[in-house]
Amino acid sequence: MSLPQHTDVLIIGAGAAGLMCAANAAARGRKVVVVDHANKVGKKILMSGGGRCNFTNMEVLPKHYLSANEHFCKSALARYTQWDFIGLVLKHGVAYHEKKLGQLFCDNKAQDILDLLLDECAQAGASIYTHCEIQTITALSAEKLPARYQLVTSLGEIVCESLVIATGGLSIPTMGATGFGYQVAEQFGLGLKPRTAGLVPFTLSPTQLEQFKDCVGNAAEVSVTCGEQRFAENILFTHRGLSGPAILQISSYWQPGQSLVINLLPNINLVEYLSEQQHARPKVLLTTLMSELLTKSIAQCFCNHVSEIKPINQYTPKEIQTIADVFHTWEIMPAGTEGYRTAEVTLGGVDVDCLSSKTMEAKTQPGLFFIGEVVDVTGHLGGFNFQWAWASGFAAAQFV
Repeated sequence: MSLPQHTDVLIIGAGAAGLMCAANAAARGRKVVVVDHANKVGKKILMSGGGRCNFTNMEVLPKHYLSANEHFCKSALARYTQWDFIGLVLKHGVAYHEKKLGQLFCDNKAQDILDLLLDECAQAGASIYTHCEIQTITALSAEKLPARYQLVTSLGEIVCESLVIATGGLSIPTMGATGFGYQVAEQFGLGLKPRTAGLVPFTLSPTQLEQFKDCVGNAAEVSVTCGEQRFAENILFTHRGLSGPAILQISSYWQPGQSLVINLLPNINLVEYLSEQQHARPKVLLTTLMSELLTKSIAQCFCNHVSEIKPINQYTPKEIQTIADVFHTWEIMPAGTEGYRTAEVTLGGVDVDCLSSKTMEAKTQPGLFFIGEVVDVTGHLGGFNFQWAWASGFAAAQFV
């Protein structure tokens, strides 16, 4: 199946942002073509949220996003809010529920969100082509207007007035992620911010892994601090290191060589608790007490850092303080992260100072737009990256 020879809007990338942009641009009466190099569309949508797609959050604020320009995301997020997308979900009869921290998930499966987007595209008349490799992109001279770009693809040549790059980042290459969008930005002279894996598990050194090997598979509700940032959520000990929501969140702020401070019992003052137990249960061993607060494996592992295990009434106030420090201020330096292989997002990307926050169009390259993850805007875990996809896709759709 070959592409039409010309279209008003050509969108490269049939993920969340690209499909959102296509549906809304076509609804304005624009002729829209979407192309993707993969064999099927929306792969990251389908795998997200454990297959249930955490499609937005009840509370979306600029503080939930990382970018070199913290103000850039405000305009798009204000014009297409979580309530707008929830309205779309309700319109299509998709059942959903709220999990903790305002996260919204499908009751059934992520396919419901992809079907919703594809239905919107079909109703508005947007055409979607898969197995389409982009070979060259050429900006046409002014006398060719309204056509601004000519593309040579594996499905034929096409010219368009507006070209939208919605190719995502580098995370999860097995899903077909590539750096194509960054190459397009460079081709047209746009700046790029350094890219790194975000929302990603940490790896530990062999020595550290040996130390925590009995904790593998165990989880705890903790608070994790790195520099000025702090997240209170679960952590999970893995064969490679540390994972879980708190770890994924803090990973977006972590720099190599930085240590993490983890409070294993953020909701308990351990000094007070252990002092109380000295009177209430004087003969109980420290390990027994800590196993009531954490899993047995985690409790035992951290009790190994206490000089002597004995009945709780035999510890001095100073020793109680030392024990509390072991559990409240565990400091650990990760060896690194698992990288793009398991990262949920890519930090960095197309420099937002090169784009209009109102239209997502390149300031120096008329008709060229960048939306979604390819842009240097990265959300926290919890539906925020999808909301950025919806908002940036909608913003561009009003102007393409």
